[in-house]
Amino acid sequence: MPGIDTHRDERFMDLALALGRRGLGNAWPNPAVGAVAVDTAGAAPVIVGRGWTQPGGRPHAEAEALRRAGARARGATLYVTLEPCSHHGVTPPCVEAIIAAGIARVVSAIEDPNPEVAGQGHARLAAHGIAVEVGLRGAAARRAHAGHFSRVRDGRPFVTLKLAVSADGKAGLAGRKPAAITGEGARARAHLMRAMNDAVLIGIGTALADDPLLTCRLPGLEARSPVRVVLDTALRLPPTATLVRTARTTPVWVVAGPAAGEEAERRLRSLGVEVLRCGATAGRIDPAAMLRLLASRRITRLMVEGGPTVAASLIAAGLVDQAAIFRARKAIGADGIDALEGMPLSALTASPRFALRGIEAVGEDTLETFERTSEGLGQSARTLRVPGDDEPEPLR
Repeated sequence: MPGIDTHRDERFMDLALALGRRGLGNAWPNPAVGAVAVDTAGAAPVIVGRGWTQPGGRPHAEAEALRRAGARARGATLYVTLEPCSHHGVTPPCVEAIIAAGIARVVSAIEDPNPEVAGQGHARLAAHGIAVEVGLRGAAARRAHAGHFSRVRDGRPFVTLKLAVSADGKAGLAGRKPAAITGEGARARAHLMRAMNDAVLIGIGTALADDPLLTCRLPGLEARSPVRVVLDTALRLPPTATLVRTARTTPVWVVAGPAAGEEAERRLRSLGVEVLRCGATAGRIDPAAMLRLLASRRITRLMVEGGPTVAASLIAAGLVDQAAIFRARKAIGADGIDALEGMPLSALTASPRFALRGIEAVGEDTLETFERTSEGLGQSARTLRVPGDDEPEPLR
């Protein structure tokens, strides 16, 4: 095998990561993996196969790349963004396909935390004489597979909170009247974010006030709309709501409290809405139990577009992993609705639990991206140690 070229390896792993992103929001319940098969025998490397996890989670990225490579996979290097699976599921293990294809070297970005894999895939490849290298672009792979890691390790989806705020930090007009705060560029970016998440969540207050559709309406991406989730403790969502009327086209899940009426549930179910029951505290859905419930339904990446109450409850519980704040240039005024119920926006933007990762212009608005720090991770871990879906436990 020719000498290892680290710079070349990095370029091909970057390509695999880019390919994997094609599956975000479309590959669940499986992780959105990318893979590239490269023939390095000649004077210059040649890509012989590319793959990414297909809709619904299969075929896997490795199988796709090897299928495209065909006989040219023999002796090639396979770059993959997550450890190849080693267990029998709906499809045979990817390690068997890699071995059968005659791959000579596997460059894997990161080990899979899934207990059914957890290093066994790498070990089986090495046992068959395949050179295995792990860790290239590991940090980028962790971000790319954050939803998979969160569901497997923490028992909940990776949560991205999206906020649209005025220049003075308001999310709506006085009297809780909705307002078009950001411009077309920010709205288009939000639609793209929806396409890259498995589900999008709002509270019943937003559902009643805005009557939103919550689909991805970018040209060519309409079919990539996420599952639409409404937190509705008492099942107040009316049959006339846009979400209900479109439930047979794009899935709608309503998360209700244990005391919500059975007749209201039957009515929603008859219209194509799926009703899930979850524990509630003081008349509100318990956020940790709700996230565990979504994880049990195989959701890995959740985008939260709910109003100030939902946003504040998730921040207070330490359950937000990433925040995307779209800021407009115009102010609403002191009588406007705060972006976070009962807490200043600085509870997110100036908290040691979050770090600013980037600022960019999006049309006429600005997008600020925050990621949870190790301090925030500690709080989330404590929050999620609860005895059951119906009974929240206080922080320890």
